[in-house]
Amino acid sequence: MADYDLAIIGGGLNGVSVARDAAGRGLRVILIEQGDLGGAASCASGRLIQGDLAVLERRAFRRTREALAEREAWMRIAPHLVRPAHFVIPAHSDERPPWLLQLGLFVYDRLAPRDSLPRSAAIDITHHPIGDALQRPFGTAFGYSDCLADDSRLVIASAVDAAERGAVIRTGARCVRADRSDIWRLVVIDRGHRQVITTRALVNAAGAWTATVAETVLRVPPPRASAVKLGQIIVRRLFETDNVYVLQNSDRRLVFASPYQRDFTMIGTVARSFVGDPAAVAISAHEVTYLCDAANRYFREHIDPSDVIRSVAGVNLVTGRPGKRFAREGTVTFDARRRRAPLLTIFGGDVTTARLRAERAVSRLLPFYPMSKPWSAQAVLPGGDFPRHGFETEVENARERWKFLTADQALRLVAAYGSRLGEMLGEARQKADLGESFGPELTEAEVRYLMTREWARFPDDILWRRSKLGLTMEQADRERLATFMATA
Repeated sequence: MADYDLAIIGGGLNGVSVARDAAGRGLRVILIEQGDLGGAASCASGRLIQGDLAVLERRAFRRTREALAEREAWMRIAPHLVRPAHFVIPAHSDERPPWLLQLGLFVYDRLAPRDSLPRSAAIDITHHPIGDALQRPFGTAFGYSDCLADDSRLVIASAVDAAERGAVIRTGARCVRADRSDIWRLVVIDRGHRQVITTRALVNAAGAWTATVAETVLRVPPPRASAVKLGQIIVRRLFETDNVYVLQNSDRRLVFASPYQRDFTMIGTVARSFVGDPAAVAISAHEVTYLCDAANRYFREHIDPSDVIRSVAGVNLVTGRPGKRFAREGTVTFDARRRRAPLLTIFGGDVTTARLRAERAVSRLLPFYPMSKPWSAQAVLPGGDFPRHGFETEVENARERWKFLTADQALRLVAAYGSRLGEMLGEARQKADLGESFGPELTEAEVRYLMTREWARFPDDILWRRSKLGLTMEQADRERLATFMATA
């Protein structure tokens, strides 16, 4: 008998979503990730949960409706990590005419579930706060609703949920060989120790390394796919409102400028074909200039590449040519031959449809396993067990229970941990009860929680994935954090 029903190589959003879905259906699951969970493209998205107006413009009505239904599911199961936002498209005289924007948003509204988020509307921004950050003569804009997500914490929350449903999560572990017969026999190097694991089925969810794993580890033909680099830049805050500005660029692409960690603005996404090592990906000077130029067409405050505080880049795989509709949906392939254990390969796709993509992938195994029906669209992620409109109430309750928290601190913590904040802060009555501090935000209690409950091993795991405190933490505090984690 095999050790597991399903083994998964890769701990990005696709991998952890498959682990969560399969564990919830009763399968014995193990996930193997060579680095940190969500350490590559899964933490380099534009953070959008949306139906995608660019896809709708290509008349992909089914795909847009499906994505908008998934937007509803995310708001239901992760109200702390996926929250509604007001999006604004300024009407630019050199781009799409206002009537076309209005028509597109009318269709967008009709494809969304009824009584979901506020419908689109035209806005006179001449004397409206939305227009304060924009150049003149922008006088008209169109507002609509979508969501912003904390992409890296969606990965972590999905992994935590999978583990609580029985999945084994191994980070810092690498599968170096896989032999296939009626079961899979995997050779895994886990923190320097060699281990052999057997499993009835295998999932290749290695993200940008999917083809490499197929060729060198699984020794099967690699999928036909192209590598695409996704990148964003982070600059000082360009506007005071909480709106997301949708900028029509001169090449007809849409560039999003969104509020980021209170004091910053994220601008992206730029997508380019990529050749090279995904582990060494970085946004180029040309791409930084492209995003700065896109923002400078609209905002009063001019930005230069020298104003970029941080850039984020990751590599994703797509089937076919980058940018096409079918490439954005992700790819799932299934190989099950006589006397050969099943192999699932899953790669690509956006954050919005990750849950559905995983559900469909696991359902391909129905002929091989008795398992329960799909369930993940209704079951909340850890910390999300409060009403979808109750986020502000959760923040107020946190400030009432832990009176030493400032408004900004309570907002950050609830946005990360939701209703599970109590498991970290416990009965603390003052900040000193939380142990050593690493700067004004991060405490020993949070670090220990992330290490013991969320697989954090190194400072970057905490500073750039489980939080974004790396944007503001001083070097001396980083060094003290590194020393603490090395000895904890």
